[in-house]
Amino acid sequence: MTDHELPPLPYDYDALEPSISEQVVTWHHDTHHQGYVNGLNSAEETLEENRESGEFGSSPGAMGGVTHNGCGHYLHTLFWENMSPDGGGEPEGELADRIAEDFGSYDAWKGEFEAAAGAAGGWALLVYDPVAKQLRNLAVDKHDQGALWGAHPILALDVWEHSYYHDYGPDRGSFIDNFFDVVNWDSVADEYGKCVDHFE
Repeated sequence: MTDHELPPLPYDYDALEPSISEQVVTWHHDTHHQGYVNGLNSAEETLEENRESGEFGSSPGAMGGVTHNGCGHYLHTLFWENMSPDGGGEPEGELADRIAEDFGSYDAWKGEFEAAAGAAGGWALLVYDPVAKQLRNLAVDKHDQGALWGAHPILALDVWEHSYYHDYGPDRGSFIDNFFDVVNWDSVADEYGKCVDHFE
């Protein structure tokens, strides 16, 4: 069984200010993200114990724990990597060209992504769809409702209330606007490049 661990932040806790405060990053990473790691490990432990004992009554609940906590862990890991104190601006190079090709323009992509972030009950995601071989925006509730089978997230924005309420109150729109000041487009481009290398 894999023992999942909380990855360290790739920057200091206060590095994303004023877009995201040190307090929110601390709570979000050390408490919320750690909770998903713990939940994933616990669910996998239950499944392993059930396989050994041959008793599977609690297995469906544990499977749900794997998907909920696993998606929470994986998306949070990407979320931290997708931001940087040196972020902001717009994508360049092949990623910029692909966004323009698949969405019409950067502005069209951004408008759609912001709409997803405003509507989602969990995450706004820019994903690579390996079946259609194109980029798509998704509005995902919780961590896994509204996901697309096989799609690979390359940009993740957490819009659960714990991501912004301490800093912005109910003004999710300002949080979404300020997220773009810290987007690490190099990270997004790296994730996109892995998808292209593997699927195209």
